[in-house]
Amino acid sequence: MSTAVGSRRSVISEEVAPWSDIPQLLRGGEAGTLVPVIIPKHRRRVWWMVPFWLGLLAVTSGAMATVQAPDGTAGEVFDTLATVTFVCGLLFLVVGALWWWRSSIVEIEQGTNGILTRYGAITRTLDPGRHYLWHPWSRVDFVVDTATEIPYSAPVVACPTRENVPLRAIEFFLKFRITDAVLFVRTIGAGNFDLVLSNAVQDAIRQRGRRVRTEQAYDLRGSDVADMQELLNRQLSRYGVRITGANIPDVQLPAQYQQHLATRERVAKEATAYEQEWGLSRKRRIDSLQMDIERAKKVRDARIVEVKAALNKAREQVAQLLEEQETEAQNVRFEIETRGRSGLIAAENEARAQRTLAQAYRDNRAVLQYELARRRLDVGAELAGKAPQPVVLRTDGSAGGDTSALATLLAAQLLPRLTQLPGGGTPQAPSGPDPAAVDEALSDVWQRK
Repeated sequence: MSTAVGSRRSVISEEVAPWSDIPQLLRGGEAGTLVPVIIPKHRRRVWWMVPFWLGLLAVTSGAMATVQAPDGTAGEVFDTLATVTFVCGLLFLVVGALWWWRSSIVEIEQGTNGILTRYGAITRTLDPGRHYLWHPWSRVDFVVDTATEIPYSAPVVACPTRENVPLRAIEFFLKFRITDAVLFVRTIGAGNFDLVLSNAVQDAIRQRGRRVRTEQAYDLRGSDVADMQELLNRQLSRYGVRITGANIPDVQLPAQYQQHLATRERVAKEATAYEQEWGLSRKRRIDSLQMDIERAKKVRDARIVEVKAALNKAREQVAQLLEEQETEAQNVRFEIETRGRSGLIAAENEARAQRTLAQAYRDNRAVLQYELARRRLDVGAELAGKAPQPVVLRTDGSAGGDTSALATLLAAQLLPRLTQLPGGGTPQAPSGPDPAAVDEALSDVWQRK
């Protein structure tokens, strides 16, 4: 849909156009007008009935021509005429049927509804698409745009405010959509709806303008107009129309008042500039004072750090002295403990040595006694080995004895040899060990131990 250019008011109207121009008019309007309703030029005529009736007449004539006279005269001529008449009649009937079929086709544009009438009375609405109207007196009288939100601009001139100051103009913009095509066409129509909508919009804007002050007139731009939209919907719902959106894009004040506002704005700007300059000066002073305060804080913090460093250093020195004193005292304590532990260990070692020595004395005494006994046994064994061997000769004739002469002779010969010493001397009696020599040997062993 087209909208009004600048501050020109939109105009809603209906147009009469052929079916081929309907899409263009619905989308673009004509000469800046809004065209939500189009009355199509009808192509449905009864001319298709002319070939239809001619075909029926030709077929009837052919049927009559086939009836021959009783005497049979002129039969061939009538047969030829009947055939031609039948063919022409069929052709006329086919042409009439095709013409009827073609003239019954109606195509409704997408987003629109067609209002079907029969004998001038509205019967129903047609949805978008192709339809066939077989009844000769059924036709589409209106094509209504029901899907598009149609924009509408309505400037109101000389709208007074609360102080009765007439504003130069208030631009009001809204969008509406036709929800009931039959109710819209039958109740008001596009031309009358333009007047009704314009008057309703102007009345609503003037009511809103009366509630605002002149200096607040610019606040109307972009303000909330939900109450105005609700009021318009209540007024236009009886016509099958619904307002989908509205706003106030512009407000124009009188020239004198605009100059007054310009002066006020200039003064306000100068005051704002002075306030900004004073604010900057104040901010500079505050920043300077804050810098001094920060500098003093830094000096104070540095001195505090120095004092803390000196205090920490003194504490470290005192701690170091205390640690040295404790180390020295611990060293003295360790030295005393070491000396005492060394003396204790030396005493324990000496006692253990004395105990070991006493144990050794006891063990050496037993060893010496054992050695003495063993030597006594050796001396005894040696003396026993050097003692004379007795020879027993049994001459009593006891059981098992040999009493022959030969045995006696042999014993007599061997006896002197056995009793004689190896050195040729006579045997002597063995003597025991010298006690003095034994005691001397024991003393030597004890000393060696």
